[in-house]
Amino acid sequence: MSDQQKPAASSQIIRPPQTLQSKVEKGGPGAVDLDALARAEEVIASLADDYLKWVRDDFVRLEAAFAKMKAGEGSDKENLEALFQISHDMKGQGGSFGYDLMTAIGDHLCRLLETLDKAGPREQGMIRVHIDAMRVVITKELKGDGGNEGRQLLMGLSLVGEKAK
Repeated sequence: MSDQQKPAASSQIIRPPQTLQSKVEKGGPGAVDLDALARAEEVIASLADDYLKWVRDDFVRLEAAFAKMKAGEGSDKENLEALFQISHDMKGQGGSFGYDLMTAIGDHLCRLLETLDKAGPREQGMIRVHIDAMRVVITKELKGDGGNEGRQLLMGLSLVGEKAK
């Protein structure tokens, strides 16, 4: 495909539903008990304060996996898979606790990792940019889409993704 035929770079923000009620059928056979659902949502809301602790713990694991890859320990396949699993967990939790930008960045990183079969300096650089973007979200506690700063982060990651192709 020539450069003229390639689609323009675009960012995608994934906005998962914020409540369990929007994900389940209400009424009819096999429907969810709305009282139980309300209690579950209260539990999720009460855990939101713990999210930053959890994501920081995941981030330490992500950094350790990246350092292992950079040091050449283990195979590229094992290292890329470890990075994928950790970033996938981070992606999944972000939106549930109001950190939609973490979900979007995690998705970018997961999509990148799925395309890689080696972890040379170029690939490591692309991964590093994503990890640094996650660090910004955590450090600055950027909730929701992160506003202008979040848009800039996603635009930069889209450019990195285009270079990966």
